[in-house]
Amino acid sequence: MRRQAAAAPPPPEGTPFALVARSGQALRLAAVERDAARHGLAPGMTLADARARCPDLVTLPHDPAGDAALLNTLAGAMHALTPSVTPDPPDGLLLDISGCAHLFGSEARMASQAAEIAGLSTLHALAGNPAAARALVRHGTPAQRRAEDVAALPVVALDLGEQATTALRRAGLKRLGDLVTRPASALAARFGESVVLRLRQMTGDVAAPLAPRVAEAPIAAEAHFAEPIARTDDVLDVAEDLLRQVAMQMEQRRLGGRRFALTLHRSDGARRVLAVETGQPTRDPPLVVRLLRERIESLADPIDPGFGFDAITLAVTRAEPLGARQSRLDRAEDAQDTVQALIDRLGVRLGQDAVLRLAPADRHIPERAQAWMPAMERNGSVSFPSSALPRPLLLFDPPQGIEVIAGVPDGPPLRLRWRGTVHEVVHAEGPERIAPEWWRQREGHRGTGAPRTTRDYYRIEDSRGRRLWVFRRGLYGGETVPAWYVHGLFA
Repeated sequence: MRRQAAAAPPPPEGTPFALVARSGQALRLAAVERDAARHGLAPGMTLADARARCPDLVTLPHDPAGDAALLNTLAGAMHALTPSVTPDPPDGLLLDISGCAHLFGSEARMASQAAEIAGLSTLHALAGNPAAARALVRHGTPAQRRAEDVAALPVVALDLGEQATTALRRAGLKRLGDLVTRPASALAARFGESVVLRLRQMTGDVAAPLAPRVAEAPIAAEAHFAEPIARTDDVLDVAEDLLRQVAMQMEQRRLGGRRFALTLHRSDGARRVLAVETGQPTRDPPLVVRLLRERIESLADPIDPGFGFDAITLAVTRAEPLGARQSRLDRAEDAQDTVQALIDRLGVRLGQDAVLRLAPADRHIPERAQAWMPAMERNGSVSFPSSALPRPLLLFDPPQGIEVIAGVPDGPPLRLRWRGTVHEVVHAEGPERIAPEWWRQREGHRGTGAPRTTRDYYRIEDSRGRRLWVFRRGLYGGETVPAWYVHGLFA
């Protein structure tokens, strides 16, 4: 289980792919994909050796923090199968399924459902103790995992380090079965007590205790009524009281809610769920109540209480860390809080996908350096990195073609025609050359499949004081036929 860098595009299907991490002064493979493994590549191999074996290898930097976050998320998801889940970094989970398998029909169906929940290609092994299961899945063949044959595993399955493993192999002890037949005292005297301890854990003679990840109780509150209620104001009053209860729970865990689900239980058994989301984690009941009122008012069909609601439940289905915050002495709202409140209200009324904001994108081409995304997905303010060179406030999408007269083919424009008007250039700065994104092509900068799109940008000023950002697309003599465009206007 590995996670690649979020900003990097996925490699093409069937391309040998690996994640790379720095180890000392060398770059080594941290994880390899199946196509790369077929070429004989394996984790720990230097990148130079890997490229010598597989010149077409595509690599991306390894993200250990992303792996740890994903493993923690998967551990929480596996609580749907068993309450005892222990992360086994960097890429494993140990599940105690004692007394749980019959709930899913069989152990095989349970393993299949675990892979479905993970949404990843997984390997699993079943054994009577966690040490044996871990060794089988990490070092066993498919046949050994099916037969639960621990004795056939290599001695590297003990995970004692390279020095101890080499010593065992030099002594002719290559499989765990070779160690089982030897006296424990002789093994401990020659190779250390750790060999005996790990061996006895795998055979089940000594317990291998786990430290399972405790599943936190859901953040929720509920209210039941002796007499059903039907008025919307009464429902919102109860919701505010429930919000205060869940706010206390979240404060103890230093969390803030991002998604709140209010379920109205009608007396005839029907249920109605009202869900609202916020752009930032919050524990403010009045804020959520206002969003709930907006949700009710924006419904196409009004809430039908029937004979009334005899119960209301509130659950925080998404929460994020939220520490203490110093409020302003004048009790005035910060500008950012005001904008975020507006985004929340518009998101409730119009839908999250209808409220967008610009966010910086990790792209080289100017018109692709920003992208539209739902405003809810960006907490707080969005800051764009400042460019070393001036950029116009207004960009045309797409750039508008112009006719240019230049003193020399590769020089700045002297006169241009744009929108039927001739502009005499009095000042020009440049060029600023922006090369094509060759790293996004499979063949790299040597690729011939896509046309070259080198751009030379100029900041120009015409005789009437208008300042334009123009560029020439293509180079003379080596790329496509050059063409000129206006890309933006300076203030």
